[in-house]
Formats: sequence, C-alpha cells, structure tokens
Amino acid sequence: MFLTRRSLILGTAALAGCARVPVTPPGPLDPITLEKAFAGRAVGAGVFQVVLTGTERHFRAQLDGRLRGDRLTVVEDFLYDDGEQNRLTWVFDRAGPSRWTGRREDTVGTAMVIETETEVRMSYLADFRAGDEVTRLGFEDVIYFDPKGRVINDAIVTRWGLPVGRVRFEMVKI
Repeated sequence: MFLTRRSLILGTAALAGCARVPVTPPGPLDPITLEKAFAGRAVGAGVFQVVLTGTERHFRAQLDGRLRGDRLTVVEDFLYDDGEQNRLTWVFDRAGPSRWTGRREDTVGTAMVIETETEVRMSYLADFRAGDEVTRLGFEDVIYFDPKGRVINDAIVTRWGLPVGRVRFEMVKI
C-alpha cells in the first residue's frame, strides 16, 4: 500500500510539472513585444481544449489595442461557437524594461508579463464564467509571431496547479 500511495503522489507531481508552461516553437522567430502584438486592431480565431475529455470550444475575436504612454488597453470582443458573446478589457501598465503588469475584469490579482526578444510570457489567474458557475483557472501564455506574421497566443490552463486545458488563439492585424 505504501508503494502504491507513494507512486500515485510522485506520478501526480510529475504530471503537474510536465505541461504547465507552453513551449515556443523553434525559430527563427521575429522579435515581438506586447505593443507589437496588441496595439492596433486585429481579428482572430481560437480554440479552448479540455485535456482529459478532448472537448473543444471554438471562438472568434476582434481586438482593439490603444497605447497611451506606458499604458496599453486592449478591448477583446469574443463570439463563441455556441452563440455566447463576451467583452473583456486588458489594461497593461509598463513595470520596467521588458516587463508589464495587467488586469482584466476576470483576473484575480495581477497578470505578470515578461518580454524576451522573440516571445511574450504572461502568467495570471482568472475566474472563468460558464453560465451560473465560476471556476478559478491559471493561465500560462506564450505569445509570438509565426512565420506568416500572425500573432499566436498558446496557453496552458491549470486548475489547482494541474494542467486541465490548452488554448490556441491566432490573430492577424487589420
């Protein structure tokens, strides 16, 4: 019994650690910043996938980003394949060289954003609403330009620290 319980604990810990941060695809990739990714207008499509069930929820979005001084505001209008619509607004404030903090209506605390040369990493908690239910989820995003010039946002979604889903959102500037 001891070995079984120990194996279960170690296996769960290994699973929790293996897919908590999305990987940037191999390069070469064009340089990107939060401003390059989100200032201006863009349209895109994406999918949220639940890892255990394979269930998918597709969406389309229009984004409008405005940079004023050290503040970037990004309005996101979502339309889901089931007909639900949602508007969320990110407000990012520059926190130093290559660093931002951000908040959105559904975030818990502050999102931390770090820019490297070829990717933007964002980490935050959000209360996800589906009907009358609210579920607190963790998001680890990596944002980069693909070879076609699209902005790609890949995310690993966690609940209680364990990976439960993935999001892929592809955007083009208009």
